[in-house]
Amino acid sequence: MHGLIRGLNLNNSQPTAVSADQPVKGRSLWADGMRRLRKRRLAMVCFGVVMVYVLLTVLVYLSEAAGWKIPLFDWRQAVGPSYQKPWTVYAWMPEGQTQAQRGWTFFGTDFLGQSTWRKTIYGAKTSITVALFASVISILIGVPLGAAAGYFRGWIDDLIVWLYTTIGTIPGIILIMAFAVVLRSQTFFGVELKGVTAVYVALGLTSWVGICRLIRGEVIKRKESEYVLAARALGCSNGRIIFKHLLPNVFHVIIIDFSLRFVSFIHAEVILSFLGLGETDKPSWGAMIDAARTELARNVWWEMAAATAAIFVLSLALNIFGDALRDCLDPKLRTD
Repeated sequence: MHGLIRGLNLNNSQPTAVSADQPVKGRSLWADGMRRLRKRRLAMVCFGVVMVYVLLTVLVYLSEAAGWKIPLFDWRQAVGPSYQKPWTVYAWMPEGQTQAQRGWTFFGTDFLGQSTWRKTIYGAKTSITVALFASVISILIGVPLGAAAGYFRGWIDDLIVWLYTTIGTIPGIILIMAFAVVLRSQTFFGVELKGVTAVYVALGLTSWVGICRLIRGEVIKRKESEYVLAARALGCSNGRIIFKHLLPNVFHVIIIDFSLRFVSFIHAEVILSFLGLGETDKPSWGAMIDAARTELARNVWWEMAAATAAIFVLSLALNIFGDALRDCLDPKLRTD
């Protein structure tokens, strides 16, 4: 329709004239999703909490790489006597000193006099590192396999479906523990798999089934779309159609799965460290809980409480933010 369309001016409630020939600027999926997400205050607060954990992780890495002597991240240094309760003031004689010093603890100290607060911060670095690399490995395996199964179908689809169905029948924690034990002290491309490296490789190699199944279903729904048919008519190769046309249109699904899967990887790392299959030389939340388990009989509760509180806050923030991100990016769940 040509001519003028009567519009509504929200500032003064007076109708204004808008040309019908003037193109209307639309929003992309990402721009519209971010606009919706910014309206959710609780989700943005949770995003800020997650960013604080990430910032602490980055600072720990930088302090280790550059050799910075930052007291907040120096968990090896004794800061007081053994088994000091949280929020207590104490006097102690540091090793090599001749004069007693007064100090104050926030989360108390362990049996070596090390700060529980510093160990908790360092544990965030361990858990986030494992969750990040495990998520990347699982995506690098699951997304291409799922896209190939959904696009080519036939015997390729049958083979991939048989593979992830077989892996899916094995209890997840048992499979992860088996991989973690087998990979320990192994060398892969010149890199020794030990500590957190063995943990996130084991998690990544065993946790790609869910994203593979999800991407397979999304590709099956979209492989006969008009833009795919147009790409075929223009002579595009199968690889170009998959990676240039199909996967970009399901990328929001990958992001949502990444945010929701991150929490499960953190929990898996804690379980493996608690069982002695994770990081043993440096603090981790699972190792802290395992060490504190034997001290509960002596009423030393603060190390377990600190690790549990850190896991709870991060998991809650990630779950709330992941749910909000899913609601904002998934077109089927839009309500505003």
